[in-house]
Amino acid sequence: MILYLHGFTSGPQSHKAQALGARMRERGLGDKFLSPQLPASPREAIALATELIARHDVTTVVGSSLGGYYSTWLAETFDLKAVLVNPAVVAHLSLQKYIGPQRWLYTGESFDFTMEHVEQLRAIAVPVLSKPERFWLLVEEGDETLDYRQAVNRYAGARQTVLPGGDHSFTRWGDYLDPIIEFAGLA
Repeated sequence: MILYLHGFTSGPQSHKAQALGARMRERGLGDKFLSPQLPASPREAIALATELIARHDVTTVVGSSLGGYYSTWLAETFDLKAVLVNPAVVAHLSLQKYIGPQRWLYTGESFDFTMEHVEQLRAIAVPVLSKPERFWLLVEEGDETLDYRQAVNRYAGARQTVLPGGDHSFTRWGDYLDPIIEFAGLA
């Protein structure tokens, strides 16, 4: 089972979530894919993901941006595989500039991002990967939001795919759907 975790202000309606879900359905694996709307609160997002992992026998988390930060903690905590797509490496630092009113991209609903949320992110920071071999980092050097070099350093020892160009959306996503499914052991 793959659990896909979206980024900050994104949702299960994102291109990456929709494309991976569609590809899994095409391959007869639609029942092995979960992509929930995560709450704004990191504590609540982790609680929801933890519940889904327990209930659905998740073996692999795929996380984009902030979802990659969550996926790192979840993979370490529950001994899962993780695919990290242009992940937030130090979310508790990089997201501080967004404290205040925010809107979910796909629903338009507003929420407040607070210093308490930043502290919740700090609480789930993973200082060292215990088993880097269970991680696969996918980054594009043209990411305008996060410095890909931080992720390359952070996930040293993990499988890494570093591509020139692109942007924070990870423009070559379609090329990696089948390899992600295979990495998850569902091929």
